[in-house]
Order: sequence, then structure tokens, then C-alpha cells
Amino acid sequence: MPVPHGFIEKLAERSRSGVPFVCVTLVEAIGSTPQDAGSKMLVDASGLVLGTVGGGRIERQAIAHAQSLLQQGPNQACPPQLVAWNLQRDVGMTCGGVVKLYFEAYNLADWQIALFGAGHVAQAVVHCLQPLSCQVTWIDPRPEWLSRIPASDQLVKIETGQPQDCVGQLADNTYVLCMTMGHRTDRPILEALFRQRRLFPYVGVIGSKAKRAVLTRELLAAGISQEQIDTLHCPIGLPLGTNQPGEIAISIVAQLIEVRDAWRALPANET
Repeated sequence: MPVPHGFIEKLAERSRSGVPFVCVTLVEAIGSTPQDAGSKMLVDASGLVLGTVGGGRIERQAIAHAQSLLQQGPNQACPPQLVAWNLQRDVGMTCGGVVKLYFEAYNLADWQIALFGAGHVAQAVVHCLQPLSCQVTWIDPRPEWLSRIPASDQLVKIETGQPQDCVGQLADNTYVLCMTMGHRTDRPILEALFRQRRLFPYVGVIGSKAKRAVLTRELLAAGISQEQIDTLHCPIGLPLGTNQPGEIAISIVAQLIEVRDAWRALPANET
């Protein structure tokens, strides 16, 4: 049987995890090839996860190609790819067959959003994002608040008492929202973000101009540069609507879309 036992379950599990991976399918095998059409494997950044499309050189090359797709830049789309390899010419094997492989990347949406906090406005933001083409990582220490929105393939929930420890796991192209219970819980996350010395497309924290002044003073005292702090969005959201959580959420998501579109328009070497 080309598809290994448990493959569909593993694919679904990986899809829900939010971790990028590639499904590789051998769609056609012509001549002398080491595996039958219909064979499948899953590949992530660390290598082969499950399955096989032939072993040996062809599999090594297929894994390398899949991993190259996972390294696409933040402004590069990654549609499914169908490739045809001559096993002698393209793979360096002695057999004279041809294989056609179909590569499908999952969880590689170039709009990755991390939301720290699960209060009323944060929940409204998650609701606003759910119909959009994005991957949301939602982080909060309170399981009862995270449970208020059902799980979905595009929503990964992380329950942790140390949310700042999740910062190092974020991709470079992540849009980050800090919407925790107050500036004392926002500040450690912001400090961890700025210490990464990575240029995230968007870092925003909910609050007033007075809160921004307090955060600026504390971040400067912690050794964060003024140049880094100047990239912070606070207050967040476009100047529209009322103070109702739903309308605040719409203004925040509208700003995220505005920044996303401007970011995507930049040349690749400027992102």
C-alpha cells in the first residue's frame, strides 16, 4: 500500500499544529522507479516525518526540495508544485525512469499573526481574523478564556504562564499583537521581542498614549533602543469606531491589513 498506515491522521495533526510542513505525493512513475504512484511522505524543516516516495537519492532530493519550499521569504507565495525528474539526468541514478512529484506546503500562509492575551477585545480580534487567509497563534495563561473560541485549522492556542518564552518560536514574518491584562504583562513580551533584534512587520500593544510613555520609559531602562521602540504601534488600530470590543477589533484588523499590504509591496531585499 503506497500510503502508510496513519498517514491521514498525521497529516491532520500536523495541519492543526500550525507548524509548516510539506506533503509530497508520487503522482506518476514511468519506467524503472523505486516506488509506486500514490506513495506519499510528510517533510518538515527537520526532515522526513512519515512515509516514503522511493528512498535513496530520489527521496533525499525530494526532501531537500520540500525543505527549500519551507524557507520561502515572507513575501513569497508557495503554491503547490508538480515537478518531473528524469532519474538519470536529474537525480543521478542509473535506472532510466521518470517520476512526477506533487509538493503541497501547509501552514505557510505569509500572514502569520501572534496574539498575546485572551480578553474581550482579543477574542473579538480572533473572530475578525477567522474568515481571513491567515494563521493565528493565540497565547494566554488562562485556559478558560482561550476555550471561548473553538479550535480551527488556522488557530493554534498556547496556554502558558510565561508567554514571553514563546517569542523565540515566532517566524520572522509574524505580525505581533500584545493584548494582555496590562502593561506589566505586556512589557516582558515586548522586551523579549525587541531583544530578538528581528524586524517583525508589525508589533503592536493595546493601550493609550500614556501607556506608551510608561512602556517607553521601562523599555529604555531595560536597554532597548529608542530606534526599536519607535517601531512599536501603540495605540493600535485605525482611528475609527467606538470603544465597543467588536469595533476596536475591526479597527485593529484593518490596520493589520493596511500594514500587511504595504509590507507585501516592498521588494524582497527590503523586508
